[in-house]
Amino acid sequence: MNKTKTNGGAIRKVIAASSVGTMIEWYDFYIFGMLSTTISTQFFPKDNPTAALLSTLAIFAAGFIVRPFGALVFGRLGDIVGRKYTFLLTLILMGGSTFLIGCVPSYENIGIAAPILVLLLRLLQGLALGGEYGGAATYVAEHAPVGQRGYYTSWIQTTATLGLFLALGIILLVKSNMPEASFNAEWGGWRYPFWISILLVGVSIYIRMKMAESPLFSKLKAEGKTSVNPLKESFRHKANFKMVLLALFGAVMGQGVVWYTGQFYAQRFLETDCKISFEQSRTIMLWAIALATPFFIFWGWLSDKIGR
Repeated sequence: MNKTKTNGGAIRKVIAASSVGTMIEWYDFYIFGMLSTTISTQFFPKDNPTAALLSTLAIFAAGFIVRPFGALVFGRLGDIVGRKYTFLLTLILMGGSTFLIGCVPSYENIGIAAPILVLLLRLLQGLALGGEYGGAATYVAEHAPVGQRGYYTSWIQTTATLGLFLALGIILLVKSNMPEASFNAEWGGWRYPFWISILLVGVSIYIRMKMAESPLFSKLKAEGKTSVNPLKESFRHKANFKMVLLALFGAVMGQGVVWYTGQFYAQRFLETDCKISFEQSRTIMLWAIALATPFFIFWGWLSDKIGR
């Protein structure tokens, strides 16, 4: 009985440590999209606001394009040095990039260098998140008991919605405590959520420094059974490659389109077409996220009962 309690307590600590860091990385990744309208006026010429907004959204999308490469790079690194230290590296990369986006001068001050710097930092964000998200799910799965992996890894899936919730909450808090002009000024309040990231990352690094390596990885490493070339094994073996394609095109790609359309295009639609204020549209999104998040846990639990 005591052993069960200990194991339960251990897995809860693993989930908490993994989830906090991943949630903060999602926060970092999302605040760019949340503030895309304001960012477009800061890092692009103001004479064509439509082109500036489209360019900003293109930079936002660039982070998604490099995410698979981040998963490959940091997934490989995780197999070499372990999950814990890979986690720390992705966290530092993400937090540092986010903080620096908040420090880039406007287009009026440094010209074309402004959007180029933001693009480069956004690419670093995408690489870091690509390694973090999959790594966190793997880390929890390697701790989870057989028959409960769907339930335990579902907590990692909630970090995407919680990160968005945190981003929306902080932006609303900052915006509601200063005049509109001050928020949208060149060095105004819109930069604060980017700067706050460095504090959140510091907390997460402290938590993750206390994490131990996953028992399954430690066992495989001790027995010399870790993959020598995971990329070759994934893409050159027909059965493995088939599973990769099935996961990408059969599950993740469609889910990704639905998710980001619902979370980001919905905000633009509410503001520009429905003429709902910034604060109201974000409040609607906050309620939607709060109501939806528990279902990640439910479906993860159900997958253990009836199959994926």
